[in-house]
Amino acid sequence: MRRLLLVLFGLVLALSACTDVDEGGGGKPDEKAPAKIAGIPTAAGTHKQKIDVGTVGHREFLAHVPPQLAKGDWKNGKPEKKLPVVLALHGGLANMGKMQQISGFDKVADEEGFLVVYPDGFMTTWNAGDCCGAAKIGNIKDVDFLSKVIDKLTDSGLVDKNRVYVTGFSNGAGMAYRMACEAPEKVAAIGVVEGALVTKCDPGQPVSAMIFHGTADGNVPIGGGGRRDINDDRGYPPVKDAVDFWRRVAGLPEAKRGMDAQTKNTTCQATGKGDAGVQVTFCRIDGGRHAWPSGAAATLWGFFKTHPKRP
Repeated sequence: MRRLLLVLFGLVLALSACTDVDEGGGGKPDEKAPAKIAGIPTAAGTHKQKIDVGTVGHREFLAHVPPQLAKGDWKNGKPEKKLPVVLALHGGLANMGKMQQISGFDKVADEEGFLVVYPDGFMTTWNAGDCCGAAKIGNIKDVDFLSKVIDKLTDSGLVDKNRVYVTGFSNGAGMAYRMACEAPEKVAAIGVVEGALVTKCDPGQPVSAMIFHGTADGNVPIGGGGRRDINDDRGYPPVKDAVDFWRRVAGLPEAKRGMDAQTKNTTCQATGKGDAGVQVTFCRIDGGRHAWPSGAAATLWGFFKTHPKRP
């Protein structure tokens, strides 16, 4: 009898061990992060990348990886939880390094766990439609370039295709508008800082937008005017026109709901979310000039993370 009890006890222990291993369909993955995924290092920090765009030479971007990526769960060489990504576009006569320096996105990304990509324009400019400089004059296909960057990130399994966000300053802000106009299927939301909508736009589907503009911006006046480009003396359209355009595309009411911002002297008003979860928010910076405002990165991320694209 004693021998039988011992045998039964052993069987119970064996079954318990099997349950611990197999529960939940194979247990929790315990893989370590690979050194790279789609050529992008998984280690925390900033990594310079090159991408073929089908023309002579190549284009470049900086990828800032948060520490949460390598520390997270991995399975079959890919992260169990895909990251959101913010593409941050520099202004005219600047570059990817300058945007990384002024925007403050690295700190927010490391705290919140998202990827930041800083693409480099063509000869310090972006082809945002009727602006600007060398990229416009050379008819550079910047929508194609940024789309290739997005595809590289999402196809690799690194980035969630429903949480791709594009923001920019000045000329880069105009490029964010153009991405939403011509590739809205790739973008969940845009963030526009001191920029203008100066391209033909028929997106076919709504995109969430947060638009910052200073009342004292002399380069891109909030009420319209200024000079559109070095070879185009037309003025910029009023910022209100862009706000109204994006809310009409989404079938949204006027932006009247107050919301908080982490930038000084700023009043933000939102439309509220429409049927597809889309929202348009306008942030007026009293006395704000043509500069990236401190706190904009955190405010934009607060907006982005609550506005994914609905599958």
